[in-house]
Amino acid sequence: MASTHMLTAFDEELQYLTRRISEMGGLAEQMCSDAVRALVNSDSALAQKVISDDVILDGAEREIQEKAIITIARRQPVAADLREVVGSLRIAADLERVGDLGKNTAKRVIAVQGTGVPRKLARGLEHLSDLALVQLKDVLDVYVSRSAEKAEVIRLRDEEIDAMYTSLFRELLTYMMEDPRNITTCTHLLFCAKNIERIGDHATNIAETIYYMTTGAQLEGERPKDDSSNTVGAAGR
Repeated sequence: MASTHMLTAFDEELQYLTRRISEMGGLAEQMCSDAVRALVNSDSALAQKVISDDVILDGAEREIQEKAIITIARRQPVAADLREVVGSLRIAADLERVGDLGKNTAKRVIAVQGTGVPRKLARGLEHLSDLALVQLKDVLDVYVSRSAEKAEVIRLRDEEIDAMYTSLFRELLTYMMEDPRNITTCTHLLFCAKNIERIGDHATNIAETIYYMTTGAQLEGERPKDDSSNTVGAAGR
């Protein structure tokens, strides 16, 4: 965060944004973890809790937006201070989307409750979720430390999540081809897998925002991507 200002109230406003972002991040992380656990365990009560928690996350984003707008109007920040406030807006938006992805996964629980999730596929979803949630947890830690170097490292790790998603995508298609009765369940699981993969993308967005907030520069080069699910099956056509 920027150095101490002459106006204590300005520091308190910036600290408020930092605190609320951290609280949003903790809730979004918990929602996504609970959504996957509800999915693999067919736990409709836990799924409903995730859906309900999304209202709290949305409210937190609105609070951050309102505080950021008031801070800009009142303090007219420049340079690092302005990046701090604008960065808070961007990160809050990414965390709100992470919560939406958790909620959307939770909504699939009832749809697959009748058939359940095959153990092998459940392990794949859990592994993908572990990767994405570690990415999210680590970037939230970097938000506190404001380490540009660590933010850049996290950005480079996104391709590991993409590769795991592509592998799970192939596995789900195999299940559908082996037995048409699996198509409905596996289609829902495909959407869930994509939701989890997108969590990693939003964590990477946050890493890029932190780098900008800290340095005033954008990370150069294209973001590493290893999601080749769009080519799966192409060779056989």
